[in-house]
Amino acid sequence: MNVGIRTWLQLKRNPLPQDKQLSREAIISLIIHSTFQFGASMSGVFLNLYLWRLTQSLAVNGTYSMIVFILTPIGFAIGGWMIKKKDRMVSYRLGIILIALFYLSVILAQERLVEYYVLFAIFNGLAAAFYWVGYLTLMYDVSTEQNRIRYLAFNMIFFTAATLAGPALAGFIIRLQEGLSGYTIVFSIAFFMFLLATLISLKIKASSSHHKVYYLKYTGLIMKKDRAWMKSLLGFLGMGLLQGTMLFLPNILLFKVVPREDVVGYLGVLYSSLSIVMGVFISKYAQASKARIYLAISTIGYLIGATLLLGSINLWSVVSFMILYSIFSPL
Repeated sequence: MNVGIRTWLQLKRNPLPQDKQLSREAIISLIIHSTFQFGASMSGVFLNLYLWRLTQSLAVNGTYSMIVFILTPIGFAIGGWMIKKKDRMVSYRLGIILIALFYLSVILAQERLVEYYVLFAIFNGLAAAFYWVGYLTLMYDVSTEQNRIRYLAFNMIFFTAATLAGPALAGFIIRLQEGLSGYTIVFSIAFFMFLLATLISLKIKASSSHHKVYYLKYTGLIMKKDRAWMKSLLGFLGMGLLQGTMLFLPNILLFKVVPREDVVGYLGVLYSSLSIVMGVFISKYAQASKARIYLAISTIGYLIGATLLLGSINLWSVVSFMILYSIFSPL
């Protein structure tokens, strides 16, 4: 009887095989990314609304996002070189620090942001690229083939939870304040969250690679030889165009039909909750071998959602589109 109880307790304590358990650095990376994303979701969503409030121009918002995405590949190339020559943590920490400085600059510039929005877009694009190339490299370093799907599922859950809390809190703060002062408070909180993420990142040790050669110049040759890789790059290009649009357009559309920042934030809670539920489902049932099927299903979901916006832009069509996007995005 005692042996049976001990066995049951051991199973409860270690329900997963050793190779599927997450390492200490994997857990720390999830904490860093969640902290970073909390600040980013507070500030990023409302940065576009801040620009909209100052300019009432979709052209300015669109140009800003376009510059960010044009600069991002350049930042990725530079960040990749840093990772090869030094370590992935150099690019990763530099990205967090630069994004913190970016929002400090936004706080100091206030309404003069509009005068220099091109420079701010360049700054934002490079800083974000350094962060993401470092983090995407780190994701594979701290996970293995056996636990990567589980790691990615937890990453999606924590990422989405931070995305859920950030806009709701930011919208509430902005609604309480008069004029644009609430935006300054939100950007200040984001700045401190980025500083906290930088400090936590010090707990992950650098691990310099023995492979220092940077093969970026052979990209064209590899694309010719490996057609599957070239197709995947084209797929990422399409995904990037989608995500670039989704960074600013839905929230502006929502703000146009319901001109209240707090409502935009609260609806963000709904969207993020749906993504969390999907993330939990993926963590339990997803199989790496069915990745193409998941991509196909998510694409169909996006197309159905997009057709809702082709008629008229109203609260029902925008919210319905975002609900479908939130459900299918984790796939």
